[in-house]
Amino acid sequence: MPLMEPYRIKVVEPIPVLTRAERTEAMQTAGYNPFNLSADRITIDLLSDSGTGALSAAQQAAGALGDETYAGARSYFRFHDAVAELTGFEHILPVHQGRAAERILFGAMLGPGRVCVSNTHFDTTRANVELSGATAVDLPSAAMKDLDSDDPFKGDIDLDALSAMLAGPEDVAVVVMTITNNGGAGQPVSMANLRATAELCRAHGVPLILDAARFAENAWLVIQREPGWSDRTPAEVARAAFDLADGAVCSLKKDAIVHMGGFLALRDRELATRCEAMLIATEGFRTYGGLAGRDLEMIAVGLREVVDPAYLRTRAAQTEYLAELIQAAGVSIVRPAGIHALYLNAGRLLRHLEPAQYPGHALACELFVAGGIRCAELGSLYLGVEDAEGRLVKPAPYELVRLAIPRRVYTQSHLEYVAEVIAGIAKDPESVPGQRIVSAPKLLRHFHCRTEPIS
Repeated sequence: MPLMEPYRIKVVEPIPVLTRAERTEAMQTAGYNPFNLSADRITIDLLSDSGTGALSAAQQAAGALGDETYAGARSYFRFHDAVAELTGFEHILPVHQGRAAERILFGAMLGPGRVCVSNTHFDTTRANVELSGATAVDLPSAAMKDLDSDDPFKGDIDLDALSAMLAGPEDVAVVVMTITNNGGAGQPVSMANLRATAELCRAHGVPLILDAARFAENAWLVIQREPGWSDRTPAEVARAAFDLADGAVCSLKKDAIVHMGGFLALRDRELATRCEAMLIATEGFRTYGGLAGRDLEMIAVGLREVVDPAYLRTRAAQTEYLAELIQAAGVSIVRPAGIHALYLNAGRLLRHLEPAQYPGHALACELFVAGGIRCAELGSLYLGVEDAEGRLVKPAPYELVRLAIPRRVYTQSHLEYVAEVIAGIAKDPESVPGQRIVSAPKLLRHFHCRTEPIS
């Protein structure tokens, strides 16, 4: 069946198209950091799928019903009912986005000497763990080491390593399973792995928390790839995943297709009470959590739209189509393709660059200069370790570039343009210069650093 979006476009926005000279000047001004670029310089923005989706007509209409009452607004109860229907959790707190839920939860559960274990912590999750004084430990599956294999669930956690850690001397306070595994190249987590993780956590008395920003996309990939689940709906699979957990943090800027919002949901009343106090002190009252009534209304609609099989089928097909075009141009990606993003193997494409020359970051910069495409590096700039003099002493295991695809925003022709730009770079990869760091903070440096090309 031909690729066709299951919607029609009612509102359009002009796309900036600059000359190469203008893009080069913009990148120089930004200190060769895509995060520093102004939106009016970008042709195709694949930096993030967070809060960048297009609202539906139904969401826009629901927003007009927003009740902005400070406490007990009608909009909160519609939000609460939608989240409860999806997750089954009893204690539900709205927050302005997922990282707020992480901060509140980790503030209540973690502290110096404690450990948070995950299939892979993403950048802000790791930062919130470390800001609490705790240690973040990643236990990705062994399958994740082979970027080229078509193992269907590379996002799984390493169960043997998890079992050993839970039985060991470390003070493991919580296990966080990210679905899909964003830091692990957007790969899904199987229900079998999630169930086994829940059993290990229960046996050791350690809470299991889902980072559920892409719960619907994970559910769709389970339906497509895991035996025994093909006859289930996305909503049913998502609910089965939530049923295995003790709680969830969720950025609704992804799989509720809204511009702002999130939730923290828990089963334990005492923990929820402590989190609620922190919510009120830092985010807002428990019935709005830093969100406007219109946001709560649009979330309630988006949570139901995102589990529509027609929507998920087409979104997955879009990503797979782009993956096929990129691979046809001779550029490797992490296989199999996920849904929310593709991960280019920059280390393989730019073989002439050492990890200390940040090939992932170099490729991300080149994609903008060559075609106005903004994206993000997931390599040694993000994950590498430097010594006191700023020398790279521990490179990342892989040099990747993430192309995050916003929901309901770009059409097939936009994706074909992206593939054409990548194909052009692949014809002469050695022309792409490496990068060196000019300045960078110690924490979350990839958001703030400035670099320059190496001659």
